[in-house]
Amino acid sequence: MVEPQTLAERKTVGRQARRRAKRSQHAQIGNTARDPIELLKANSAGRVEALIPLRYGRMAVSPFTFFRGSAILQAHDLAGTVDSGIVFPICGDAHLMNFGGFATPERQLVFDLNDFDEAATGPWEWDVKRLAASLAIAGQHAGAKKGTISDFIHTAVLEYAARMREYSSFSALEMWHEILSFERLRDSAATDEGRKLIDKTIAKAGTRTHDSVLSKMAVQRDGAWTIQDAPPALFHPAGPASLLGPASNWTDTHAWRGKLAKAFEAYTETLSADQRTLLRHYTLNDIAFKVVGVGSVGTFCLVMLFIDGHGKPLFLQVKEARNSVIADYYPASGEKHQGERVVVGQRLLQGASDAFLGWTSGPAGRNFYFRQLRDMKVSAEIERMSNTLLLGYSRFCGWAMARAHAKAGGKAVEISAYLGRGEGFSDALNKYALAYADQNEADYTAFIRACRSGKLEARSDEDMAADFRI
Repeated sequence: MVEPQTLAERKTVGRQARRRAKRSQHAQIGNTARDPIELLKANSAGRVEALIPLRYGRMAVSPFTFFRGSAILQAHDLAGTVDSGIVFPICGDAHLMNFGGFATPERQLVFDLNDFDEAATGPWEWDVKRLAASLAIAGQHAGAKKGTISDFIHTAVLEYAARMREYSSFSALEMWHEILSFERLRDSAATDEGRKLIDKTIAKAGTRTHDSVLSKMAVQRDGAWTIQDAPPALFHPAGPASLLGPASNWTDTHAWRGKLAKAFEAYTETLSADQRTLLRHYTLNDIAFKVVGVGSVGTFCLVMLFIDGHGKPLFLQVKEARNSVIADYYPASGEKHQGERVVVGQRLLQGASDAFLGWTSGPAGRNFYFRQLRDMKVSAEIERMSNTLLLGYSRFCGWAMARAHAKAGGKAVEISAYLGRGEGFSDALNKYALAYADQNEADYTAFIRACRSGKLEARSDEDMAADFRI
C-alpha cells in the first residue's frame, strides 16, 4: 500500500478514519468482563517474589494509586474498543503522574512524558484515554465535583486537539525540535498561582542533582562511597537487608567484574561515542537495588554510583524492561529486546532525552535499560494542587502528549483531521473517563477485598521496613 503524501491526501485519511471509529464511540470503556485479580497476578509473574506484597501495598493506598499500578487492566479493556487505525509508538501508561520535568543534555528544564516502561506501537487514542481516566480518578480522590472533573478532562483533550492542529502545519524538522520548556509553560500559564508554582518547581529542580543525591543516599568510607541500605526501598542485593535471595547475588558490586561488567559494556555500545568517552572518567563505587514507583515494584531495578577524578558523582539507574501491556493486547510491534523497545520509544516520544539512555541484556535473560537516577527531575504533587492548578496541569499534559504523538508518529495531519474542530471527541472522552473511573473503583474494591481475605498479600513500606529494625 502506498502511503499518502500530499496534505490533502493525509487529511482525507484522517477524515475517513471516522468510518472505522466514530468519535462518539470513544465513550465506550471496552471489555470489562474479566477478573482483575487474575490479571494482576499474571502481571506480577516473574517479579521478585518478596516485593510483590509491597507492590500491592502501594496500590492499596487509594483508587488512584491502584490505577497507576494496574495498567494491564485498562490495556485489556481498551482492546475491546474501537480505534481510528492510526498507530505509532505510544507511551502506553500516560496517566497524569507520568508527566514531569527533567533536564535536557543542554541543561534546559523541560516538561514531558517521563515513563516509557509500557511504550509500544498502538492506537494514539489509548494514551489520551489513560490520561483522561487518570484525571477523573485523581479528581475524585481530591474530592472535586463532577462538573469540575469534567473541566479537567475537557481541558486536556481540547488542548491535545488544538496543539495537534497547530503541529499539523509544522515541518518534520520543526516538529523534531519542538520542546516544552518551563519558561514556555510559565508564559502560557493562565493564573498567577500557576506561574508561582512553575517558578517554585524550577527552583526545586535546580536542587535535584547528583551531588544532592550523594549526600542523602551514600557515605564515604576509606576513600570510597557506599550506598546506605534503607529497606525495603533501597538495599544491597547480597547484603543482610536484601530481599532478593541467594539466586540474585550477581547484582552486588563484587560481581561487577563478571556478568555485570559484560552487561555494562554492551550498554555503552548503545550510546554515542562521546558519551562512552564521558563514562570512562568515572569509576564504579557501589551498586544497590532500588524499589521505585507503583507499577514497577518487584521488577529488577539497580542504582549504580560512579565517582570521577574530582570526587563528583554520577548515579545511573538500571531498570528491568518487561513485555509491554500494550503489546500484549495490541500486538503490532514485535520488538525482540524489551530494553531497546523502551529506549527507542522514549527517544521518539520525548522532545529531548537523557544522554545516558541505553539498553543491555543481563543475567537470567533479563532485559534492562539505563538512565540517570536524578537529573533535575521533578514531578507534580497532585494531592497539593487546587482545582485551578489541576486545571492548568491538565492543559499542560494535553499539550505535552500532542507534542509527543506528533513527533513520534508524524501523523499530526491525520489525527487533526480525524478530530476536527468540534467537541465530539472531547465529549466522548469525558463520558469514557467518568465511566472508567467507576470501573476502576469497582476493581479497587475487588482488589482490597482480595487483600483482606488473604487471596493477595499487601504490605506497606512501613510494614516491611519494620522487619529490619532491631
